[in-house]
Amino acid sequence: MGDRRRFRQDPLEHLEDLRRRSTTGLIPLPWGGWCVSDTELAQTLLRSPEYNGGRSGFFGALLPTRDAQIEVGHAVRDLMRAGVPHYRAALTRAAADLPAVGRWPDAGTRLVHRGLEDLLLHPETPARTRELMRRAALGGVAVRAPHVWQRARAEVLRPQLLAALTEEAAHRREDPAREPRDVLDAVLGACPPGETGDRTVAELHLMMFRAVMAPLSSSLAWSVLLACLRHRAASPWPWPADDIVREALRHRPMAWMLGRVLPQAVKLGGTAFEAGDLVSVSPYLLHHDTRHWADPDAFRPERWTGTDTRHGPYIPFGAGPFTCAGAAVAHTLITDSLTALSRDAHLTVTGGDTRPAMAEGNVPRPFTLRRTLKPPAEGDTGHDTGGR
Repeated sequence: MGDRRRFRQDPLEHLEDLRRRSTTGLIPLPWGGWCVSDTELAQTLLRSPEYNGGRSGFFGALLPTRDAQIEVGHAVRDLMRAGVPHYRAALTRAAADLPAVGRWPDAGTRLVHRGLEDLLLHPETPARTRELMRRAALGGVAVRAPHVWQRARAEVLRPQLLAALTEEAAHRREDPAREPRDVLDAVLGACPPGETGDRTVAELHLMMFRAVMAPLSSSLAWSVLLACLRHRAASPWPWPADDIVREALRHRPMAWMLGRVLPQAVKLGGTAFEAGDLVSVSPYLLHHDTRHWADPDAFRPERWTGTDTRHGPYIPFGAGPFTCAGAAVAHTLITDSLTALSRDAHLTVTGGDTRPAMAEGNVPRPFTLRRTLKPPAEGDTGHDTGGR
């Protein structure tokens, strides 16, 4: 019980402590199971075909083959990539409407949803379905809420949204779009014809909705919090937005555990495992390995443009055959979000805590962000300067 209590108080520090105590490259996890803490062994587990065959566990049993999983993932990625200009325009409008003081990460979730709203469900979708999606984005369905009462409320909303999405999927089958207009169209077009029912399409849409919203909103909040805590001066941030995001994804990766089901009995780090055992790898631990990273416990965006060449494995979106298909697009959207938020503004935080609150991923604890707009300089054209 002591380990579990310490894990709740500061999960990442407790994970580090478990690694320091390990002599085998494996650490027992407080909830059961094992995590590979040795960097080289972890990369083998993530990248080797020996441990990465078959279907991805991300989709569960919703799709019949790995090829079908890849098809759906790529279709959603392509839709999001094509929608980047729309996201940027919507985000600019959303940032202009932000109050001067906001409670994060909830405010960041609202900001990201404003940018994504029409890409998740296009404007001609029935208003009730879009409203349910909006409530899901802000009510703990997209980003799992840390409190039990919030999760209970989300569980009431989830079946309502699934029912509405199922009805919309059936309607769209009767009149399919020539080109995908939103994520639901992308999923419908990529699913194996005749093998995927309307309810399954709805569940896949909800899954992709969460896969897009959660890392974007959480990583944006981490980027804001960590940059503000590091740079408290009244001057603009001295780093490009891209470097802040890259370092936030290293320092506090949202996906902090990646699991692999072992296809056969094997020994790892001297420990015997049976076929079917789940063994995890922690991107956080790999990103904080002192053998591969200089000063890994410090938030240093300058490491990405400076002379520091000690960069270890960087896997915020996974590695190997099961790497997130939308990793590059996600990085772009997070950077665009931070750029829109910080453009012509001075950001400060109060109540910031770098210990995460663990839900389904590594999310920041609540903090308050004050955004003070600066008058544009004389002759300023308003063009993007890279988030400086």
